[in-house]
Amino acid sequence: RVIAYDRRGFGKSSQPWTGYDYDTLSDDLKILIDELELEDVILVGFSMGGGEVVRYFSRHGGENISKAVLISSVTPYMLKTQDNPGGVAKQVFDEMDEEMKEDRMKFLQDFVKTFYGVGLLTKPVSDAYMQHDFTIASGASPHATAECAKAFTTTDFRDEMPLVFVPTLIVHGDSDKTVPIESSGEKSAGLIPDAKYLVYGGSPHGLFYTDKERLNEDLLEFLLS
Repeated sequence: RVIAYDRRGFGKSSQPWTGYDYDTLSDDLKILIDELELEDVILVGFSMGGGEVVRYFSRHGGENISKAVLISSVTPYMLKTQDNPGGVAKQVFDEMDEEMKEDRMKFLQDFVKTFYGVGLLTKPVSDAYMQHDFTIASGASPHATAECAKAFTTTDFRDEMPLVFVPTLIVHGDSDKTVPIESSGEKSAGLIPDAKYLVYGGSPHGLFYTDKERLNEDLLEFLLS
């Protein structure tokens, strides 16, 4: 069975003012696994969720997890620093934060287009589907959105990656403009001991939709292996 849940601050979950750091978010995941008495779990984390998967291993020892999947994940470290020159400059994230504060609705509309690689010559998703995603995103807590953006852009998972001790599938698109592959997928694959790394040529951040058939096949092959 597949279990999906809304992160705090998003969807139909409650919207507390605090708790948007990765320690708390991984604790939420632990509570979910314990409450549902889950065993032999295969954790799949997309984008920011990849950090929750990794933090679950470093903070909770990967309890009851048999495999992991990181899709378009923000790990291991997004921010450009002296020892992470391939990361994204802080100025980019600061501008993103200001745009959210100034006109959140326009920011989200533009973000959805970048998310799916929509451009003048490419349109892999329909306007209706982008509107669907916009509706979901705009319904989230503005505070939670900003705090989560701060968390995934500043959290350094590099020392935690080797603690992911289970077989792990890493999938990333090489045209991802949201989480560039050079500072994420490529590096994650080199830091997790038992990793299988798949690069989707020409695929954007939201490859779970643009490449859904291929992704489903790759997921099933990995889950059944």
